[in-house]
Amino acid sequence: MYHQTYSLKKTGLSNAGFTTKGVLKVQTIIEAKNLTKHFPVKEPLLKKLLTKERKFVHAVNGIDFDIMENQTLGLVGESGSGKTTTGRLCLRLLEATDGEVSYLGKNIFELDKESLRRLRKEIQIIFQDPLAALNPYMKVGEAVKHPLDIHRIGTPKQRYEKVLEMLTKVNLEPAEDFYNRYPRELSGGQRQRIVIARALITEPKFVVADEAVAMLDVSVRSQLLELMIQLKSEMNLTYLFITHDLATTKYICDKIAVMYLGSIVETGSFEEIYTNPMHPYTKALISAVPEADPEKEKEKIIPGGEVPNPIDLPSGCPFQPRCSVAKEICRKEFPGTIRISDTRTVSCHLFKNS
Repeated sequence: MYHQTYSLKKTGLSNAGFTTKGVLKVQTIIEAKNLTKHFPVKEPLLKKLLTKERKFVHAVNGIDFDIMENQTLGLVGESGSGKTTTGRLCLRLLEATDGEVSYLGKNIFELDKESLRRLRKEIQIIFQDPLAALNPYMKVGEAVKHPLDIHRIGTPKQRYEKVLEMLTKVNLEPAEDFYNRYPRELSGGQRQRIVIARALITEPKFVVADEAVAMLDVSVRSQLLELMIQLKSEMNLTYLFITHDLATTKYICDKIAVMYLGSIVETGSFEEIYTNPMHPYTKALISAVPEADPEKEKEKIIPGGEVPNPIDLPSGCPFQPRCSVAKEICRKEFPGTIRISDTRTVSCHLFKNS
């Protein structure tokens, strides 16, 4: 298994968890290789019988990425770019068409039913809509306790106490009071804290946050982001943070992967992506982020045309029909992934000879 190393001097941590050479080994929690998901298009039965060729929605197209222990990867892109599908593939809530996702070195698509059931307590998801995620007829405490019941963790008393502890961790106090409430009696922010508490009650290592703060007011959104950062530190969590809002990634993400039409077009740290975007699509995304200073002018880059149909992808680079700097090779050949540095990659022909 691949390990990334950090020097002991820089981290200032104790010797616990270090090798004899004084170097901390950080595990690769999630590694995706050639991850692909194509959904068959539903067609009338007669058309299926008369037409041999099946049509597919190309949701995710051969992407690669990894997430290190206690790291947050931000997956950014427009609606329909394949972000949510990628997140669900990482949890095996969907089966992959091709490729693999390894969790701690094991391909999750090769696990049998029982092994996958045991894995569920270590990989969890925070959904976007708490109203849809929570049973309106189940009390808050029972909803949070449900994963403990499924995995038979602890005695009934220990489960109750664990729920109270988790409610306190997500700042729902007094916990005993919230335990017996129903979701309809809570605000949107409080309901999302319940969803977070339920996702973390089994003490998972890896969490997919799928637009976890998108439906909240700005003030509540910042509080939830601070809570997620705090819990990441306290519980040694690793996040895949899915969002359409690039500005949000500034506060929580260690690195960013930009998706467009099922492909990852650029990766790097927030500072690298935000201050020096390389891919034309990333530049367009950055230009759409509002400036804090209203006096500061910012050039808006608006890609031409419409997003291509994912059933019939364009040849070459998926962004080339809308790209103002596309060349002939962009229309013929897929650029692949070009490594710019240890922390940056870009999928663009413009950087092949740089």
